[in-house]
Amino acid sequence: MCYENLLKEGKDILKSAGIADWHIDAWLLLEYVTSMERAEYFLKKSCNVPEETVQRYFNLISLRASHIPLQHITGRQEFMGLEFIVSPDVLVPRQDTETLAEYVLPLVKGKHVLDMCTGSGCLAISLIKLGNPALCKAADISKKALAVAIENARTNNASAEFIHSDMFCSVSGSFDIIVSNPPYIKTEIIDTLMPEVKEHEPSIALDGGPDGLKFYRIISSEAKNYLKEGGIVAVETGYDQGKQVLDLFKRSGYKDVCIQKDLSGNDRVVAAVKQ
Repeated sequence: MCYENLLKEGKDILKSAGIADWHIDAWLLLEYVTSMERAEYFLKKSCNVPEETVQRYFNLISLRASHIPLQHITGRQEFMGLEFIVSPDVLVPRQDTETLAEYVLPLVKGKHVLDMCTGSGCLAISLIKLGNPALCKAADISKKALAVAIENARTNNASAEFIHSDMFCSVSGSFDIIVSNPPYIKTEIIDTLMPEVKEHEPSIALDGGPDGLKFYRIISSEAKNYLKEGGIVAVETGYDQGKQVLDLFKRSGYKDVCIQKDLSGNDRVVAAVKQ
């Protein structure tokens, strides 16, 4: 079998299985098993593929066809130009969260930063590598998630202090900036999500309570106790939650509360300043 036919069969299998990005995922899995970039593929597409590679490719295609996330198959995901290890113990880093990273990035140089609900550590590590804060702490309730974050910090050569904490319970110190991508999906919505999410990503990192606002209430209420005067708190929100989260921070006494939109024009970040 040649590379061109191998890729075509991979696409056909994923398309028949109802995988949304079947054409992209089929290519990415071929790239993963062959370490072949597109330019090389076009030069070799008529060449025969080693049988071992064929079998490995179809094994991975079969996993993807069962709606296992692509990133759990490859074990990695890019975020802010950096590569992160991922597993079923953490949310797969998403482009939505890059909106939060890009908003905060110009502000962190030389500052003390806390990343609450760090998960894979992608946000904290990106801020360290690209923004050069003086200190960065990252907290999560999940010990398994923290293990992934610690490994990501090691592989990206980023120095952070990771804290096992139920929100702010075990956090100490004061910070110039607090960032968070907390769980924000309404409990009743989780069962309606695509199988890749509801069956393979940790529910503890998805479930934001009956109205999706549980953790925003905690952050808006407690972050001020850990922020320096004039300190900034910035959180990712669901596309339809911006106004509600903005109101929570206003009612909690913050100033300069604002909403930042993502590249699609949806509300994605709420930021506020401690008075």
